[in-house]
Amino acid sequence: MKTLYVRIVLTFALIALISGVIAFLFSNLYYQIKLKDYNEEKILEVAQEISFLYEHSDDNMPVDEYLNRIANMNFQLYLVNQDMEGFRFGDEFRSYALDGAIIQSVLNGETYHGISEFQSSLFVTGFFKDDIKNSIGIPIKVDGEIQALFVRPNVEKQFGEMRIVFSILLGLTFLISLALIAIFAGFLVRPIKKLTKATKRIAGGHYDIQLDRNRRDEIGDLARDFERMAISLKKLDDMRQEFVSNVSHEIQSPLTSIRGFTKAIRTKSVSAEQADQYLEIIEKESGRLSSLSKQLLMLSSLDKEAKVLHKESFRLDEQIREIVLLTEWEWNTKNLKLELDLPEIVVKADRQLLQQVWTNLLINSIKFTAEAGTIFISAAIDDQILVTFRDTGTGIPEEELPYIFDRFYMADKSRNRAQAGSGLGLSVVKKIIDLHEGEIEVTSKLEEGTEFIIRLPWRE
Repeated sequence: MKTLYVRIVLTFALIALISGVIAFLFSNLYYQIKLKDYNEEKILEVAQEISFLYEHSDDNMPVDEYLNRIANMNFQLYLVNQDMEGFRFGDEFRSYALDGAIIQSVLNGETYHGISEFQSSLFVTGFFKDDIKNSIGIPIKVDGEIQALFVRPNVEKQFGEMRIVFSILLGLTFLISLALIAIFAGFLVRPIKKLTKATKRIAGGHYDIQLDRNRRDEIGDLARDFERMAISLKKLDDMRQEFVSNVSHEIQSPLTSIRGFTKAIRTKSVSAEQADQYLEIIEKESGRLSSLSKQLLMLSSLDKEAKVLHKESFRLDEQIREIVLLTEWEWNTKNLKLELDLPEIVVKADRQLLQQVWTNLLINSIKFTAEAGTIFISAAIDDQILVTFRDTGTGIPEEELPYIFDRFYMADKSRNRAQAGSGLGLSVVKKIIDLHEGEIEVTSKLEEGTEFIIRLPWRE
């Protein structure tokens, strides 16, 4: 399996190779369109100058000697007489295959434009191909006879060293590019390797990871998001462990009481009056266990968010009054006064879940309001439906308000505020309100009371 590092290096190398090929093709195209004719014009001028100087020379130098001197200046020459006999001067051409009609046309005084007409698979390579077809043919008068002179520069001698230089330049450029790509790809992959190691640490349950958060690029953003994810996972893992611990504690405490009192009753080591008290405690502890299991089952169902809200239209004010009547025994026992301000309001929501919300809030208010205290319940419609539960109870410390909706969180333990509770009631309330796309706010002052405000979307 190829690593990301190898993939990046190969990708950049392939890009460099493709870029080189494309650049080479464009340079060939530029030579074919712009430079080829210009190159031919220059060679034609040189060939015409060679012919002119010989024909107008006063020293009657033999043509062989003259053309050899020209060839020594890095030219390849080929002279054909009227008998179609050819003589080369300078280095040999790679091929002397040339149509006789072309030679004859030059002998008749015409010019052969071989460079512009020469075809090659790669345009610019035609400039270097020393083929007789890739030359300029002009007529030249030798001893009163018109002969055909074919001329082309000896590119190998004129530019041979430069070809080597350019080859070395291109080769080194490609190799150095590969080396630099390999080095810089390592810098690119390094933070990803760190993320991989961090992922393995998180998978092993270790959330204390250190990443480069100071980068101002996508990898820096990824590192910051990854650290936030690690913090969230740690918090979630801590909550899970705390949840298991709290559930175990909440179940173990009543079970221990039930087992102890049951054993005392069975051994008949207590009086009938004490046995009756113990049975009453067992009944209460059983009720706590039952309530705890119901709350846990409801939270589990709500957490899956697969709970389908069975929305229906119903009278919200009537539902809250029904909850007040159902809990009448609890608040009458403490001589509490309930003040209701509930105008007729129709809401479209899940009737059963909202009933659980009002029940939990009212039971909390009853539990934490001293004897002869007052509980206020009101409802109103603005842009939303506002339901308020306010009591004159013991209140909640301000520093604990952000945590009261956490599962098993029991505020004000020193005042035994959560006595007989499971710490799940407000978590259930918050979850149900969230499912209804609503909001819940709480304000509280110690020894003055607590107020919960619930906002629900209002739909006709």
